[in-house]
Order: sequence, then C-alpha cells, then structure tokens
Amino acid sequence: MDNTAERLKKIRLEKGISLEEAHKKTKIHLNILKALEGEGLTDLSPVYLRGFLKIYCKFLGVDPKDCIPDYKEIQTKPIFAQESQKSPKTPDFFETVKIKFNSLRPNKKIRRILVFSIVVFLFAVGLFNLGKVISSKRKSNLSKDRSSAPKQVAVKSRKEQKPAKTVTAPVAPKPQRQNLSGIKLVIRARENCWVSLKTDGKMVFHRVLEKGRFESWQAKEKIEFSLGDAGAVELEVNSQPFSKLGRKGQSLNNILITKEGLSIGR
Repeated sequence: MDNTAERLKKIRLEKGISLEEAHKKTKIHLNILKALEGEGLTDLSPVYLRGFLKIYCKFLGVDPKDCIPDYKEIQTKPIFAQESQKSPKTPDFFETVKIKFNSLRPNKKIRRILVFSIVVFLFAVGLFNLGKVISSKRKSNLSKDRSSAPKQVAVKSRKEQKPAKTVTAPVAPKPQRQNLSGIKLVIRARENCWVSLKTDGKMVFHRVLEKGRFESWQAKEKIEFSLGDAGAVELEVNSQPFSKLGRKGQSLNNILITKEGLSIGR
C-alpha cells in the first residue's frame, strides 16, 4: 500500500469515521473506498479514481494537492502524458490499484477457452437430450408394435379356424317291447290337471294331479281315463311317450288304452 492510501486511512481512523459512514456521506461505493485506502481492487479507470479521490479528500478535510500528484495538470493534460512524466521509482497510487485489479483479470486466451468449453458443453447436453428423446420414441413404437402384433395374429387365427361341421348319424329307434303281461300307464303333470282314471273297469284315481308330480298304473285289459287339461300332461304307455294329446285348456273324456293302442272317444 502506498503512502497516499495509508495517509487517507489514518486520517479517517483519527477522526473516528467508519467506511459505512463515509459511504453514506460521499455516496462512494465501499469497494472503491477500500481501494482508495489500498485494501481492495477496482476496475475503474484512473480518471474516475482521481475524481473519487478528490471527493474523498475533501470529505476528510485533506487538500487534494497533497494526495493527488500533478493535481493542476489533471484537467488539461491527457492521462498518457501524465503517466509518461511519472518517475519509475515512485509508481502512482492509481497505477498500483489498476495493476492489482488487472492481475486478477483473465487474459484473452483464457476467455476464449472458457467460452469454447461452455459452447461445447451446451452442445453435448443438447445432443444427449436429443438422443434421449429419440430412444424414448423408438421404445414407445416398439411397445406399440409388440402390443398390436398378437392381436392381429389372433384375428387371423380366428378367421382361419373355421368351425368344424359335426355330422350326426341318424340313430335307429330302438324297438319297443310290448308288455305281453298287461298295460302300464304313466302320467306326468307339467301343470295342475284334474285326472279321473279306471283300470279294468275299477276307479283308482279321481283328483287333481299337481304340477311336477307323476303317477303310474297297470291293468291287464284296459285303462280308461279323462283329463281336465290335455296340454298340461305327458303320457307314457308301455314306455312309449305321448306328449301331445290336445291343446292347452282342452278337456278330453273317454280316453281308452288297450293292448292294441290308444283311442280318444267323443
């Protein structure tokens, strides 16, 4: 730190003024104040630094001529002329501040390398994301193809597989054996039906046959009976079925069954 910076700091401390207070009253940034006292760095040009130094000197009550070299020539002579007149043995205060700051600045080559590396990184990230998108699309397309392929095969297989035709050979009816010993009658009721029945001239049944029930009788010569609803019953004579004797609700009388067959009287 040069003599000017040490002197400014010493004067401020002797007056008991903090950097924050000086910042509020002079409106000079804290970093610039620190740089003026030799404790910080700034990238401001020497022209601006001389202006801030002039303000700071007046604030501390110091004559700017005592702190700023060649104070009278500042306004008339350009900066490069002032620098040429400086002694190499005693560097200017502003030059020391500028040198400190410039020493921390990266050179042009480093900047170019940084910019190039950032561009390459962003390009690689873009390619990586693009590859992810393409691979996800391929996977989705493959999954769709796999899911749709079995369905198509199944449809084709169903179309190709024609139902086999079943050929049923006619079955010859079994010859019914005649009951040589007599006559057997079975009546099954699909609905409630009134039945009156005689076997060999003897009354054996005279009431309603309830739905879902059946009765059977045997006779040697004949069976006579009457039905209140011919469509509500099914008959079986010697194991031969008679499902339709009449229409539903039709009453039949004088039905006669003998060994020769069945007949319905009027």
